[in-house]
Amino acid sequence: MKQDTVVYNENIKNVLATINKVMIGKEEAARLSLVALLAQGHVLLEDVPGVGKTMLVRTLAKSLDCDFRRIQFTPDLLPSDVTGISIYNPKELEFEFRGGPILGNIVLADEINRTSPKTQSALLEGMEEKSVTVDGNTISLKQPFFVMATQNPIEYEGTYPLPEAQLDRFLLKLKMGYPSYENELEMLDRMSFDHPIEKISAVMSRSELVGLQEAVKDVYIDKNVQKYIINLVSATRKHPSIYLGVSPRGAIALMRASKALAYIYGRDYVLPDDVKYLAPFVLSHRIILSSEAKYEGMTSDDVLASVVLNTYIPIRKDFN
Repeated sequence: MKQDTVVYNENIKNVLATINKVMIGKEEAARLSLVALLAQGHVLLEDVPGVGKTMLVRTLAKSLDCDFRRIQFTPDLLPSDVTGISIYNPKELEFEFRGGPILGNIVLADEINRTSPKTQSALLEGMEEKSVTVDGNTISLKQPFFVMATQNPIEYEGTYPLPEAQLDRFLLKLKMGYPSYENELEMLDRMSFDHPIEKISAVMSRSELVGLQEAVKDVYIDKNVQKYIINLVSATRKHPSIYLGVSPRGAIALMRASKALAYIYGRDYVLPDDVKYLAPFVLSHRIILSSEAKYEGMTSDDVLASVVLNTYIPIRKDFN
């Protein structure tokens, strides 16, 4: 899908330009990460080590003047290591709460599938409820709050696959891939003396970001585009190669992401092309293939591509 290069808000353009100074050749990943952030969703990055997943999150946080926290998920990590813990202060004769890394604005959940489901659920609560519970007390998280989780798709030993309920909480699932020959050569040139991230500074404040998140909600989506979303979702529930189709939460996620993408590209309305472009990123991790499809070597991306291809796209006459 080709989009206009001019964005609606100057701050958004500056953020993307700042990320591109550090992340060479990762324009799409940067744009989609910003889509999720503006839609108040979260991102799951699945790729091999060393392609820049962590650097993307750090750059995004620094360009937005947001509090960046990193959680390195390991098998022995406890829920309290994520949410925080109450510690007794003998001087004050009372317990004091010391917040965990989930209390940041932009949180990197590194190798999320290497920790136990119990610890994963602590992160899940924060992602869904925007609050955490510690010792029976509910603590609201900072706003904006954005989680970008990473997982390695090729190392299965010692991992705990994310349950469907938690996968469904991620607005988008991305893969960065290896850089091209030219981009990798440019990367080596930039890294010869110091890291580009040391030279960038914030181009948007947290309050401005929250304002943009609210503005995205006002983007108009026509009833025919809503029907297109529902038709895509319904098709996943009827497809013979899909055991479990997309939930209603997936339809809402696709609508929210489409609004954010439209806003980035200077429109106050959603186009069917926005939905079509985002569908693989929003829906692929929300379906479970049948045993037969897996045996035949099919992937979620393959099946979803056929769903998108065979679903009618509204055209101009449908809006009259």
